[in-house]
Amino acid sequence: MSEQKENLGAPYLLEMLDIEKQFPGVKALDHAQLKLRAGTVHALMGENGAGKSTLMKCLFGIYTRDGGTVKMNGVPVAFTSPRDALDNGVAMVHQELNQVLRRNVMENVWLGRFPTTKLGTVDTKKMYAETKAVFEQLEIDVDPRQIIGELSVSKRQMVEIGKAVSYNAKILVLDEPTSSLTEDEVEHLFRIMNRLTASGVGIIYISHKMDEILRISDDVTIMRDGQWIATRPADGLTKEEIIRLMVGREMTNQFPPKHNQIGDVLLDVKNFSGMYEPTCHDVNFQLHRGEVLGVAGLVGSRRTELLNSLFGYFTKGSGQVTMNGKPISNVTTDEARKNGFALITEERRATGIFGENTILFNSVIANVDSYGKPLLNNRKMNTDTDYVIDSMHVKTPSKKTLIKSLSGGNQQKVIIGRWLLTNPDVLLMDEPTRGIDVGAKYEIYELILKLAEQGKGVMMVSSEMPELLGICDRILVMSNGRLAGIVERGKDFGDIPGEQEKIMELAAKYV
Repeated sequence: MSEQKENLGAPYLLEMLDIEKQFPGVKALDHAQLKLRAGTVHALMGENGAGKSTLMKCLFGIYTRDGGTVKMNGVPVAFTSPRDALDNGVAMVHQELNQVLRRNVMENVWLGRFPTTKLGTVDTKKMYAETKAVFEQLEIDVDPRQIIGELSVSKRQMVEIGKAVSYNAKILVLDEPTSSLTEDEVEHLFRIMNRLTASGVGIIYISHKMDEILRISDDVTIMRDGQWIATRPADGLTKEEIIRLMVGREMTNQFPPKHNQIGDVLLDVKNFSGMYEPTCHDVNFQLHRGEVLGVAGLVGSRRTELLNSLFGYFTKGSGQVTMNGKPISNVTTDEARKNGFALITEERRATGIFGENTILFNSVIANVDSYGKPLLNNRKMNTDTDYVIDSMHVKTPSKKTLIKSLSGGNQQKVIIGRWLLTNPDVLLMDEPTRGIDVGAKYEIYELILKLAEQGKGVMMVSSEMPELLGICDRILVMSNGRLAGIVERGKDFGDIPGEQEKIMELAAKYV
């Protein structure tokens, strides 16, 4: 590739050439390619469904490629499983974490390769010591004995990075590694990456965050519709050029124009607290019809807990919630749904999709009561699924396709479409654009604003400050479970830098 920087004639650490992969009804990879140099960070970019994750799964032994060649240090390889890849120096940290949540951290790190004593029992002392050593090397502040399900998503992600490093991998694939990290944690991750590349490790970095890509990467490969589009040195690339190559068109505006009109109070929340820690405490706010209310805060601020408690997923402790002037309780999620609430959860794979079921099943499951009893109306379910696919622009060969085979962004579109079928008045969205490309993000922003224009109330948790300031009318700032303040977009401080500074100041208020 003439556009890629050469490494003084040395062989590439990894070459993926003319890779092909076919699924029923769709060609996922069409002569795709990627060349990774040792000691560099190589960004892999493209819209959701472009084939990035499929290409990496072909490398990692999750999928068997239908064509093409993979070489490591010039030698052809074909891994038959993830364990085969790990044993040969290739590690991958997936965006959707696959961990045994009821076991401790060190057991997750050494799963499938537990060190043993002479008696054949698990050597827990050695496992602890080696986990601790890896974490200290990477400056990861996590107790190896802690149950991993008790950790935040960001700390669980750092554990996965530590696990990958523990294999002494020479090639490390990071799939959206910063999607759940704070700014400080992102800086920590970048320090780890610099340390690894300095030792000769090659890193493939999948992300939709342009600023990160341009800062951390040496080379950038862009894919579209399963094909290789370009590989460029990161130096000299601009956001505009990356977007043009990704989507095949110019995108002049990051956010759609806002036309929603703020109406009467839809939801009134007073002295609201959850029952069990960690939770939110004495939160007071109002959500109006036609309003997009952002929820900002640092990791651990209890933003997710607030939304889950409002939806009845977490138990309410005290306080009062009224909707259209009438008290509601939302003791269960089913009651919340019947009261006109919908919740888009933060972790798609863990709490959003039914991975082993079809797009049809995932589209209609929240609205199943409307399809008749005891026999379901198949025609209506098919019609509603077609509406979800068409209105949400879901890329799929069929409504009978298993949802787990879709890209993360397309899975998210199905989830949002599922809840729209219930015709909610209050839509609670927790990181709705996490791990989604710039084109799909714009579509979701348009959808959110369209819902607001219809008089619905939207609450949206986001860790991306530009996103909150771009589409929200007000931003509720949480700090350590408490409401630290509310910032009104474009009015309280007059300019975006001032608003960002105020939001960060409030986010640290009770820390």
